[in-house]
Amino acid sequence: MAHVFRSGWRFMLSGIAAALVLLGTAEALSNFFAAASAPLVSIGGAFIDIIPPWVKDAAIALFGIYDKIALFATMFLVVLILAAGIGLLARKHRTAALLAVAVLGIGSSAVVISRAATTVADAVPTLVGTLAGALVLAWLARLAHRMTTTAPADAAPEAGTDRRRFLLGAAGSAALGVALLVAGRAASGIRGGVETIREAIRLPKPAAPAAPLPAGVASEVPGMPPFVSPNDNFYRIDTALSVPRVDPATWSLRIHGLVEREIEVSFDDLLAEDLVEADVTLTCVSNPVGGDLVGNARWLGVPVRRLLERAGVDPSADMVLSRSVDGFTAGTPIEALTDDRDSLLAVGMNGEPLPAQHGFPVRMVVPGLYGYVSATKWLSELKVTRYADDSAYWTDRGWSAKGPIKLASRVDVPRSFANVPSGVVMMGGTAWAQQRGISKVEVRIDDGPWEPADLAADAGIDVWRQWSYAWEDATPGRHSVTVRATDGDGTVQTSDRADPVPNGASGWHQIQFTVEEA
Repeated sequence: MAHVFRSGWRFMLSGIAAALVLLGTAEALSNFFAAASAPLVSIGGAFIDIIPPWVKDAAIALFGIYDKIALFATMFLVVLILAAGIGLLARKHRTAALLAVAVLGIGSSAVVISRAATTVADAVPTLVGTLAGALVLAWLARLAHRMTTTAPADAAPEAGTDRRRFLLGAAGSAALGVALLVAGRAASGIRGGVETIREAIRLPKPAAPAAPLPAGVASEVPGMPPFVSPNDNFYRIDTALSVPRVDPATWSLRIHGLVEREIEVSFDDLLAEDLVEADVTLTCVSNPVGGDLVGNARWLGVPVRRLLERAGVDPSADMVLSRSVDGFTAGTPIEALTDDRDSLLAVGMNGEPLPAQHGFPVRMVVPGLYGYVSATKWLSELKVTRYADDSAYWTDRGWSAKGPIKLASRVDVPRSFANVPSGVVMMGGTAWAQQRGISKVEVRIDDGPWEPADLAADAGIDVWRQWSYAWEDATPGRHSVTVRATDGDGTVQTSDRADPVPNGASGWHQIQFTVEEA
């Protein structure tokens, strides 16, 4: 039994090293093909497509904006466990182990080909990686077999040579695989010079600039988030495991369906339009009560209604199905794209071209609707249609069809379970109700009465509003603070708790904190 254990780890290591070479080779080669040609990306994307909404919500609740990293880490661990098992299989059945590698490679290639925006050619990275992994497994398994069948090192000096050869081979293969994997992943975001192209773009000045932000829009309570969310800190929740690489020189948007005339516009066509600038707060439907999956930015783009008017919308249409280059779809109520709100085909974000992770070169921004029905990134198509005839990615998975954003508020300061000094305790937070605005925010200390908070300046109905409250003579001990908001229509935020599925979370946000002894 001890002999079996001593030899078994060698075969497990052989399988793991082979898997790392397979993944690393495929990842590096994927930079010369579509973004979804990397097997982990395609398999992860397919997994996201089939999981029920509650699993997605659980992942976002647990990992937040790091949900994709968590998925990749989990997939990587599963692959290594599976690879170790295949390595053990090679201990007695090398041919069967190599066949298992081939089956997994072919299956992964089939998943790659099944993804949107991929072709048969995009299976090449996975197939080449599979061949490389199989060769490494065959080589290392052969060395491991020689060590298993060779006499102990004190009886056969060549056994020590075999051991060194195996360890160096396994370690070298694993290191090569990891290096290729890391380098390939790092290069994936800049392949084809897209990032260089993005940085070289000079956006035209807006024909209709946004009004300057009024003085006092940002709360002065220390620790509050900035009023305008920086691009590199803006939340990102989408289904793309690998950011699509879209060259604006070849990008185009097709508008078709229930229209009088189909039209197609290029990126240069959009930049030649009279661009509109608007401050809009976006919110993810997966945002829990008190969550941070919400951000505020100044967007630059073309009003969607302008292009729809040119296409001539059929009066029977009630929905626009937007499609991303990676196949994601969102169904937006047509009235949200044709009324007077600032629904944009955005090309700029906070004074610069859209960052790649936020939809470069073009995305949708629609005030008042959760992102899953409106905020399509890497936009490629607008189909004017009807809810009775078409459905979108997340509505097919049980989410509601129209997704209006719910009135919400949160406590940002103090942080949950923070210790604060006695005396005057400053509190601050944020509230939003896009398309209605915020007219009042109230806070409650422990089980006391509701007290009005001080509102920061109002920047518009589509933008969040910050608030502050000074608790005079705070008493030492454990306390709670609860917040609720009232929108511009006079509706008071409900205390009824609801999960994000199927149309967004609701309820009052409450945090616990401790006031220290003087």
